[in-house]
Amino acid sequence: MDAPSELGEFLKSRRAALRPEDVGLATPPTRRRVAGLRREELALLAGVSITHYTRLEQGRAAGVSDSVLEAIARTLWLTEDETAHLKDLARPARARRPAAPRVQQATPSARQLLAAMTDVPALILDRRGAVLAWNRLGHALLAPHLPWEAPDTPGERPNLIRMLFLDERYRDLYADRKEEALLAVASLRLVAGRHSGDRALAELIGQLSIQSAEFTALWARHPVRTCTSGAKSLRHPAVGALELSFENLDLPGSSGQRLIAYTAEPGSPSDAALRLLAGTATPRPATHPAAVRPAAEGAAQPVRAL
Repeated sequence: MDAPSELGEFLKSRRAALRPEDVGLATPPTRRRVAGLRREELALLAGVSITHYTRLEQGRAAGVSDSVLEAIARTLWLTEDETAHLKDLARPARARRPAAPRVQQATPSARQLLAAMTDVPALILDRRGAVLAWNRLGHALLAPHLPWEAPDTPGERPNLIRMLFLDERYRDLYADRKEEALLAVASLRLVAGRHSGDRALAELIGQLSIQSAEFTALWARHPVRTCTSGAKSLRHPAVGALELSFENLDLPGSSGQRLIAYTAEPGSPSDAALRLLAGTATPRPATHPAAVRPAAEGAAQPVRAL
């Protein structure tokens, strides 16, 4: 994930999506050679020099000001998420040799919180979408075909984004698989822009690019969108259709872990279906395996942990 080249590709994709007439430019009847706005048209509308803008598309963003980036963002009709992504790409974290990823674990207090949420499906994820822990209802809702202890084995840890493209049983849960795939890629783009030196994240993107043509096509569109809450329409093999709301809650610390929980409207058919699922879910083990402990700070860990 090379931030300079990503910056150029992102700007080109958004420039190509705007037509001259969209921004009030008159166009001659002759056929244009490029899709969307030309560089010089965008620079004129944004009030920056064509030389300055061209340097940005070439990935040379050193010293670029907020005012220039915001003017370009307004001209390109970027959303708030896309504007933040533009700034992340223009000002990547200081380049350093990527370190071997450390295996992340959910803290004991976070696991205790999960266990206490007996009527709510919940999981703890890292910033790459890997499942660090789940409660019994979260496991029963999203991945009953996987072993309960799967999150405790770093090399085999489930990753919801990977599963969405490579695990048919997980994909089949979603009534609108295309929309879910687009949202997953858009969220991953945002994370990748903020953590361009994350080797494990780059390996995940590389794996999906090789193994999923759908992911590759979506990734090339440069969608960017955060997803902290919303609704999911699921088709569960055991309890049928479910309409659920979800919330992502960031956990304290700098590791990017979050808790995601799903709820149904009280008294609704989905609420009844969740209760039925809770009654059939396999009870969780009384204790967490002793082998799973937070890795020592700075200790080298297997690269396969995603």
